[in-house]
Amino acid sequence: MKRVLVVEDNRNNMRLITKLLKNRGYDVIKAETGEMGVKLAAEKEPDLILMDIKLPGIDGIEATKRIRTSGCGSMVTIIAITSYAMAGDREKYLKEGFTGYIEKPIDPFTVIEEIEEIWQQNIKS
Repeated sequence: MKRVLVVEDNRNNMRLITKLLKNRGYDVIKAETGEMGVKLAAEKEPDLILMDIKLPGIDGIEATKRIRTSGCGSMVTIIAITSYAMAGDREKYLKEGFTGYIEKPIDPFTVIEEIEEIWQQNIKS
């Protein structure tokens, strides 16, 4: 079973994405802060990380940088899931170390396919 770390401070968003992932057969690890996300990424070595940008404490960008510089996080797929949807944001997040970018609000009918598409593209490259 593939293990996904979801770093999200909004309980409704966490509940939705967790339910969607579990229904698809994924094992879900949850973190509500960037610091906890970094800690769990090192401890649990997930196959995929879904990272909110605006988090209490360190933000998703800083958390991603810390995960990337850790021994286990250099190759993991990390997808930004954020409501920051301005022109150029996607490119900005990719430069910051994210593998992909999905805008909020997420579409519960298509988000898992979007996640899997980004993940598969990362595995192939």
